[in-house]
Amino acid sequence: MSVLHLNESEFNEKIPTAPIAMVDFWATWCGPCKMLAPVVEDLGKKYEGKALIGKVDVDENQALAGKYGVMSIPTVIFFKDGKEIDRSRVTDIEEISGHGVIAKVDGVQVAAGNDKLMEQLNIPYQSCHSIGTIIHMALDGKYAGHIVISDIVKPHSKQAIANLKHAGVEKTVMLTGDMKKVADSVAAELGVDEVYSELLPAGKVEKVEGLLAANSGSAKLAFVGDGINDAPVLGRADIGIAMGAMGSDAAIEAADVVLMDDDPLQIAKAIKISRKCIRIVYENIGFALVVKFGCLLLVALGLANMWAAIFADVGVMIIAVLNAIRALRVHNL
Repeated sequence: MSVLHLNESEFNEKIPTAPIAMVDFWATWCGPCKMLAPVVEDLGKKYEGKALIGKVDVDENQALAGKYGVMSIPTVIFFKDGKEIDRSRVTDIEEISGHGVIAKVDGVQVAAGNDKLMEQLNIPYQSCHSIGTIIHMALDGKYAGHIVISDIVKPHSKQAIANLKHAGVEKTVMLTGDMKKVADSVAAELGVDEVYSELLPAGKVEKVEGLLAANSGSAKLAFVGDGINDAPVLGRADIGIAMGAMGSDAAIEAADVVLMDDDPLQIAKAIKISRKCIRIVYENIGFALVVKFGCLLLVALGLANMWAAIFADVGVMIIAVLNAIRALRVHNL
């Protein structure tokens, strides 16, 4: 088995004998853990026989999680010859929004980030022609190389875009901080109408402001995001939609709608549910007004008495409630 699911006794037996080990502390209810799971599985297959790749359920092994100071999940800890790699070796961590991270490892300054970080630090770097997120590495101000991380598109994303267009969404736009080559490739795969890449958080807000200014009609602008950098845009858009399972706290707090299962297919479904609810409201209002005015007319003509009016009023209420129950039937939307 490429990835070992370890309890406390198995952990104490196998980790000390493994030259190199990586352990993912996770939980079944954790959304980000589910997102990390495929990566852990791939690492297990790739390094089978070379390194031990394991997983520990923190709910079932609370003492073990407490021993290694696991305060949030997922937490990944590396071991060498049975000993935890000292995380205190990393100091002076500085995160530069939209650029990357700078830190010291054993006193050596390490910079990891995109092209903008290398340019900010005046470090000559080598361009990469591979499609993916390029992370450049520099040690003590000297370029060391780069890492290519390929983005994994959610399985339902393409269908979600198609469903949005079928639901009446006029235009889909992608705003991303990724490189233009990566963004264009993903946009073409998903069928997105417009794409703006290499954007900082402020750049995303500017693009949304431009889209809002260009909208002269009654159409609403909805923005979907999950990262902390998306929070300002979620607050500025007419409708902010955040991912609840893997989204950052800042994004969730700024959003108007939160998708608890992170399934993009639910966005089009939410639009259909809201339209159905509004349609039912208008139906109830229209029906009530017709009956009320009808009763007034009959009373004015002397064709109805007070009891008929009371019966009509109660009847309208009952029919309106029964009609509103239709809003609960959303499974086939």
